[in-house]
Amino acid sequence: MRESTMYQAILREGRAEGLQLGLTQGRTVEGKTLVLKQLTRKLGSLSPEITTKVSALSLEDLEALGEALLDFTSVEDLESWLG
Repeated sequence: MRESTMYQAILREGRAEGLQLGLTQGRTVEGKTLVLKQLTRKLGSLSPEITTKVSALSLEDLEALGEALLDFTSVEDLESWLG
């Protein structure tokens, strides 16, 4: 069975999907780490509530926050952005 072309195709597809998922998860983790470091450097210590909210963001939202934080001047700006 391991030698069948159907098995090999399914195995390749599963590996590709797993690799893609792992890459996306890795980018998300790195994005959260980077954005939290940038926010802390720009705004000072962040509350646990804000850290939790930022950590819950999707990769797309993290990218948007990474751009938006360049214009922040206070924690209130961040809180407003987070909603």
